[in-house]
Parts: sequence; C-alpha cells; structure tokens
Amino acid sequence: MLDKITALYCRLSNDDDLQGESNSITNQKAILKKYADDNGLTNTAFYVDDGFSGTNFNRPDFIRMIDDVKADKISTIITKDLSRFGRDYLMTGQYIEMILPDYGVRYIAINDGVDTLRSENEMMVFKNVFNDWYARDTSKKIRAVFNAKGKSGKPLTSHPPYGYKKSEADKFVWEVDEEVSAVVQSIFQMCIDGFGPSQIARLLKERKILTPTAYSQLQKDGNITAKYPYNWSSRTIDNMLERPEYVGCTVNFKTQRKSYKCKKMVKNTRDKWVVFEGTHPAIISRHDFDLVQEIRKHKNRPQKHSEVNPFSGMVYCADCGKLMYLCRSKSHTPEQEHLKCSSYANNQEVCSAHFVRTAVLRKIVLAELNGIMSVVKEHEQEFVQMALDNSSQQQSAELKSARKQLSQAERRIAEIDRLFIKLYEDNVSGKVSDERYTAISKTYEDEQKQLKAKVPELTEFIAAREQKTADTAKFVEIVHKYSEVIELTPTIMHEFVEKIVVHAPDKSSGHRTQRIDIYWRFNVAVSTTTANRLDYQPKRRKAE
Repeated sequence: MLDKITALYCRLSNDDDLQGESNSITNQKAILKKYADDNGLTNTAFYVDDGFSGTNFNRPDFIRMIDDVKADKISTIITKDLSRFGRDYLMTGQYIEMILPDYGVRYIAINDGVDTLRSENEMMVFKNVFNDWYARDTSKKIRAVFNAKGKSGKPLTSHPPYGYKKSEADKFVWEVDEEVSAVVQSIFQMCIDGFGPSQIARLLKERKILTPTAYSQLQKDGNITAKYPYNWSSRTIDNMLERPEYVGCTVNFKTQRKSYKCKKMVKNTRDKWVVFEGTHPAIISRHDFDLVQEIRKHKNRPQKHSEVNPFSGMVYCADCGKLMYLCRSKSHTPEQEHLKCSSYANNQEVCSAHFVRTAVLRKIVLAELNGIMSVVKEHEQEFVQMALDNSSQQQSAELKSARKQLSQAERRIAEIDRLFIKLYEDNVSGKVSDERYTAISKTYEDEQKQLKAKVPELTEFIAAREQKTADTAKFVEIVHKYSEVIELTPTIMHEFVEKIVVHAPDKSSGHRTQRIDIYWRFNVAVSTTTANRLDYQPKRRKAE
C-alpha cells in the first residue's frame, strides 16, 4: 500500500468561515499534514473544497477523491473532524461504514478520535447526528435573518434585473442602468405592438443587442466570454415581461429551498410573494406593464408573417367561448383573411362553422372606436358616470354570486368534518357497519375534495374582482392621446379593447347578419353592432 495515496481532505463552508481561523483551510492543512507525518502516512495529497456546505456531497474535490477511491488509488482518508467530511448523518455514515470499507480504505477523524482501522468507533454515530443538528440549527438562524431582511423591503437577490445596477452609495438600492434601460423599454413596446417573445428575441439578435448574461460579463470583467453574446431566448423575454421590478417594485420570496439539505430552488406561488411598491425608479410605466400582462393572458403560437394582426388572440366565439383562429396565408388577399371558431376546427360537432372576415371586423372596430372616442371627448362627465355605474353593477352581481358560492362551500366543508366525526362514532359503537362506513366516508371525502379545490378559485376570483376597480379616468386619458384613429394597430387594440365576441350569423331575414360585441378595457362599456352595418350608430351601443 506504499504507492497508494493518503488523502488529506479539507472543507470550509461560508458558515464555518465566520468562526475564525480554527477551521480555515490553512489550519486544516497544517493539522492533517502533521498528523500524517507523525504517524508514518506517506504519499499525501490534498483534496480541498472551499466554500461548500457539509450537507451537500456534490463537492468537486470530494467527488474527485471518491473517484480515486473507486479507482483503488487511495489507502487512507484523513479529516480534521467528522464535520469536515460531512454534516448529513445518513450520507456520512454510509460513506464511512459501508463505501470506504468496501474499497479497503481507512478513515481517520483526528479531533473526534475516529480511526476505522484501530477502534469500533461506537460514538461516531452520535457525533454525526450532532453535526447534522448543527447544520439544521444554522439553517434556521440564516433563514430567520433572510426572512427579516426580505420583510424589511430590502431586495434579497444579489443581482439586480437587467436594466438596473446597484447604487455605489448603498448596495441595497437599485439605479436605472442608462446603457440598457432603453432595451427593456423597447421589449415592452414590441410586446404591446403584438410581437411575441420569439419574434422579439429574433429582432434583438438581428440588432446585435448583448444578452443580459453577456452584458453582465462585460460590466464585471471588461470582456465577453459567452459563446453567443447576441443569442436572446424567448424564455428570457418571457421572464422580463412578467417582472414587477420594472415598475419600481421590490419582490421578495419568489423562490425558496426545499430544505437545508436540498439546495434546489423552487418557485413560490404569487400569494407567497412580498411586494414593496416604489422602492426604486421605474423603467416601465404602470399602464404599459398592466397592458402587457393583459396581452400575455392571450398567448398564442408565433405567426410566420412579419406583420402582426391586431385581432390575434383577442377574438372569441360567443357560443363555446373559445378563442377564434386567425386564418391567413401568403396566397390569401386581405379580403380573404378571416377568423374562425377553434372548437369547430378541432371538432365540428362541438360548435358551428361561423367566422368573420378581418377586413369587415377592422371596419367595425374602427367605426365603434372613433364613435366612443367622440362620445368621451364631447360628453366626458356623463360618460365617466355611466361607466362607473355600469362597472359597479356588473361587479356587484358577480361578487355577490361568488361570495355566496364561497360561503356555501366553506359551510359544507365544515359540515362534512362534523359528519365524519359522527360517522366514525357510529361505526365504533356498531350502529354503522364497516362496509357502510367505507362507502359513506368515500362519498364525503370526494365531495370535500371537490369543494376544497373550488374554494381557492372562488377566493382568487373575488380578490381579483375587488381589486379591479373601474379605472375610467385611465380610459379617458388614453382617449385623449389620439385625435382620430385611422389605422387599427395591435397597440391601439390592446390599449382600448379587452376582447371581441363574435356570434353565429343570422340568415332568418334572407340576409346574413352577424352580431359583434366589443368589450372595452376597464369595464367602461360593451359596444354591440352587426357585421352588415358598418356605420357607427350611438343608439345601437349598449353598456353592460
């Protein structure tokens, strides 16, 4: 065994480093080397993991050392103590008591008096458990500090999002990075204009805009090591478009670790986020950010055409409620382009074959839009009052129904709990047989499971309705941005229209007529017209 290696393993985590010089890599090396020399253990080699937790066994030099063990290159492993080897008592015990002996490797922990060649090491198990407890306790303390910091409004992330940089005066304060903030603004504007993430990524690549990773490397090191510095991905665009940080918010607790032993990060649901408004300058206005989120609700597959259709992802079938497909081709003329029911396209028995030509729909929406703009400008006060009244009535009815359903579901869940107790008592006393008890309890469990699944949906709906007030002033502000709309663009559509509902055609009169409902944003009104009458008629509009 003289030609085999005596492995001197050193490990230092960030937590250990806080305890001073006693656990430093330099001190560990000195102790291990002296012990090896004093005990005649030759052919020593250091394996060092600096900055790695003992609960994690995916350490580079630890893995290299175990590979050498399996290659029959190592005869002895020495550590300062058991905690240097690891703080997970299960994994540490498995390595020391099973894996290393299987390969004929001797293990020594100097300070703990462990030597697998010369003693039974009865206390080793307890020492490993104490080391594991220490890691658990340290994790709790770090998490408590982490939570306190997050709830104080300071950003938990160590890197500001693309478009921001840390202030030189205070690392917890973000400043606008003027070099790339315009890129962020252009990404949001392209989304408002109707471009999808893949299209935006392609345009940024064509313009040779550095990706966030490449730009970060340039700022930090002065050079770019990324192989493809302009290769933007649609996932990066997706993440940027959904970040509230761009409107001046600090968002903490977006992710968490499963446990102190599992370092994998998992995403938290939005209800666990803690959001602080106005903590840093906004790059994107609240109006544009909300508009983008509204657009993102209607994600659709990328179009091959360079021109974005303003109706894409905004038109729905009145009968089945599904999105209507945009049918376009390079061989089609503008008059042939149309929208058809997606349900009918997939299964002709589900819905009818009604469709609407985009050229006709464009004329209708333009006429209705200019008409409602005229009403707002000429009768602003009356319009505002009408919109507020309509929105309040609509929300009141919907909220009343949702609250009633929620109350009934919660009462029934509590009632089933009481019934379970009584059923169990009747079963124990012999009033209800085991077979009957199993059948009834299964029915109650299924019903309660369905109700518990429904409660979060109703709660979320009520919360969303209560937060969505009639922002009529914002609609009026948008109206005043335009004198007259001549061309219908995706930006204008998304600014003014929430959705369009197309009804099946009516041929009872001998002429084909089709009802079109236009739902304006902020619940200000619903315009109803027909596809065979393209002139704007205020009397035909109804507000719901």
